Amino acid sequence: MMRALQIDECGRPPAVAARPEPVPGPGLELVRVVAAPITPLDLLCATGTSYFGLPALPYVPGVQGVGSAGGRLVWFPTAAGMAPGDGSMAELALARAEDLVELPEGADPFAVAALGLSAVAAYQALTWRGELAAGEQVLVLGGGGAVGQAAIQLARLAGARRVVAAARSAAGLERARQAGADAVVPLPPAASASDDVDGLARRFADACDGPVDLVLDPLYGVPAAAAARTLRPGGRLVNLGSAAAETCPLDSATLRSRSLRVLGYTNNELSRERRAAAVAHVAEQSAAGRLAVTHEVVPLDQAARAWHGQASGASGVRIVLDLG
Repeated sequence: MMRALQIDECGRPPAVAARPEPVPGPGLELVRVVAAPITPLDLLCATGTSYFGLPALPYVPGVQGVGSAGGRLVWFPTAAGMAPGDGSMAELALARAEDLVELPEGADPFAVAALGLSAVAAYQALTWRGELAAGEQVLVLGGGGAVGQAAIQLARLAGARRVVAAARSAAGLERARQAGADAVVPLPPAASASDDVDGLARRFADACDGPVDLVLDPLYGVPAAAAARTLRPGGRLVNLGSAAAETCPLDSATLRSRSLRVLGYTNNELSRERRAAAVAHVAEQSAAGRLAVTHEVVPLDQAARAWHGQASGASGVRIVLDLG
């Protein structure tokens, strides 16, 4: 038997339970898990309200993790919560052999797990979808979150000349500064969803050095509409989330008068090869000390408390479970 975090009922907190050790079948490898992050996707799947439908219960959550397989330190994904089967929040997990990404020497498993698919999304949304070029100015919304912090640093590594970030809380603004933002802009509280788009657009413009080339947007809503007004003619806004709202008051005049490009992004569209290359890039930058997001490492026996803290937003940072 092994220890694992188990979800018995959708919408209720998980608990640590004893589970049979998984047995690898054809094409699968057994991973001795070291680190597993609690991500927004894990939380969403566990509610049973995601577009993947109700998960098969009980199950072990965890859509990604870092562990050892065949003597190698690897990152691995799972389909936990999206398809029948268990995930990474256990002492042992199964992963498709072709999905394993070997990590470079010196990589910190907890730092890589904290970055994980959030950093992959930031990297691919900036470069592949957003076509970021050296010398461009980038505005990152949600700069205090894992995606935002990674985006600030990855934009710098890709040659951006200036990176401006926006966040809601004082702690989030400080995390964005620590990540390397040239300037930060406070966002209105969630309760002010109808906040004046014009006013926020002016505050963005004041923080930027002229028109913006690319907006990275995990928020949507009023912040995205305001950010769009800072874009140069032909500028791009890449949306990869709706943390602020599911709809956006982006006016037609702004969109048409500047011939803007509004683009959607999801990690689900990545090929296995592209995802592996992105994970490898993120891990290499992490091992070199050039990329990190604020995170807290929590032992498995405190996982239920950590899950609640991540779900409520009380933790404020990415939580990574220590399963080693």
